[in-house]
Amino acid sequence: MDNKNRPIGFFDSGVGGLSVMKEAIQVMPNENYIYFGDSKNAPYGVKSVEEVRDLTFKAVEFLLNKGVKGIAIACNTATSAAVADLRKIYPDLPLVGIEPALKPAVELNKDGNILIMATSMTLKEEKFNRLMNRYKDRASIIPVPCPGLVEFIEAGKLDGKEVEEYLFEKVNTYNGGKIASIVLGCTHYPFIKDTLVKIIGKDITIIDGGLGTAKELRRRLSEKNLLTESRENGTIEIINSSNKNEVIDLSYRLLNK
Repeated sequence: MDNKNRPIGFFDSGVGGLSVMKEAIQVMPNENYIYFGDSKNAPYGVKSVEEVRDLTFKAVEFLLNKGVKGIAIACNTATSAAVADLRKIYPDLPLVGIEPALKPAVELNKDGNILIMATSMTLKEEKFNRLMNRYKDRASIIPVPCPGLVEFIEAGKLDGKEVEEYLFEKVNTYNGGKIASIVLGCTHYPFIKDTLVKIIGKDITIIDGGLGTAKELRRRLSEKNLLTESRENGTIEIINSSNKNEVIDLSYRLLNK
């Protein structure tokens, strides 16, 4: 197969990275995609850095064996744990990770606090703390650990009383000060954005890093002259380590949401 027509690989700890792949499909509709979700081992946010690194390396090897021409690590936790080491081992591979989209939130220059919702591990990692320190003098930034939220989404619970109560408790904790914006620091979280809007209203900006990651992936593929020349819509293959039909069904439902 011509290198340009090889698929692009996407990896996440479960179904969350589909939110990023959706953006990539909008940006590069003619590309072929393979998505690997590791729902069998989700959530990653409660595991050790070493465990997440090992699982991420195995996923990358799996996608490379499927013949992908580039890879998006569409998981904030996996990016924090493994992307730097992956780039050393695969220096010629177009490889992008994802991090909380704090920069665009700061650049809005809105009054109030910027809340960053993410997994506990993402918020503890050095990579995130470097990001925080870069902007700490320009904005009031509050990390909001969200244990259990990934599990809701992996179970297909995107709305309803239980999810609303969870989100209300998280956001209401910080209502003492004005909220300027909320950064979704986990690729699962965009799938509960509509429910979050019900809780906070439409005046608070909600930001995620999916589109920026998709554009960076396109840039890196273009640098290597690997963008397809096809004018047909590409193919999509979804694989999940859980091998459960309901997880695959949920994946397609989220992709088309």
